[in-house]
Amino acid sequence: MPRFAANLTLLFRELPYLDRFQAAAEHGFSGVEVLFPYDDAVSEVTRRLRTSGLKMALINCPPPNWAGGERGFAAVPGLTERFRHDFKRSLRYAEALGAEHMHIMAGKAVGLVARQTYVGNLRWAAAQAPKQSLTIEPLNGEDMPGYFLNDFDQAAGILDEVGAKNLGLQFDMYHAQMITGDGMAVWDRHGHRAVHVQVGSVPGRHEPGVGDIDYPAFFARLDAEGYKGWVAGEYHPADDTRDGLGWLDFAKGS
Repeated sequence: MPRFAANLTLLFRELPYLDRFQAAAEHGFSGVEVLFPYDDAVSEVTRRLRTSGLKMALINCPPPNWAGGERGFAAVPGLTERFRHDFKRSLRYAEALGAEHMHIMAGKAVGLVARQTYVGNLRWAAAQAPKQSLTIEPLNGEDMPGYFLNDFDQAAGILDEVGAKNLGLQFDMYHAQMITGDGMAVWDRHGHRAVHVQVGSVPGRHEPGVGDIDYPAFFARLDAEGYKGWVAGEYHPADDTRDGLGWLDFAKGS
């Protein structure tokens, strides 16, 4: 069975941020992910992790604030120095928080030079942090116009070209469905590369279990294939987070 994590940037927003850790633990999650955990003292976040018994599954790199920052620089020509500076800062946070994965965001770019920039930066990052699991994640163009990494076949080619053992695919079923209209077919092609999974409904990016994606079938598939990584709820709750956690029960097979 997978391990289940709550994305605390999006879930339990009815509570103050630091109180969301205990709420996640009390509602059946064993881990959390935080998109940009850079505004709070590491010591306080690690204390909340420790007292709640949660693991930090994933954080994003680079460290802007979520409301106003760019979504990465790794593929943006001319910003390699900024990417590498930000990567080192993110790595310090990941190590201090015990984050299992660090997602390297590509940013907005297009073309061959952007791809070469991206591959070069990913190779550098993987060599800089050989003990840290790193991920890349395709994002759909409707939610993130102009984002460089916007296709799963593209991501597979980049992973093969980089060829780093500590770099894997972050598979968000929401984005897979939005990009192709058939997220399960994308899993058929690329699920073997996934080191971290995220879920949310289409349309609306709300709780799994409503909309176009057959999540009971997907969770059964993960179990059948022996996936042992994290499955993170990364969605916008339709109402109070706690009222919409029924999906966690069927995901766990209860």
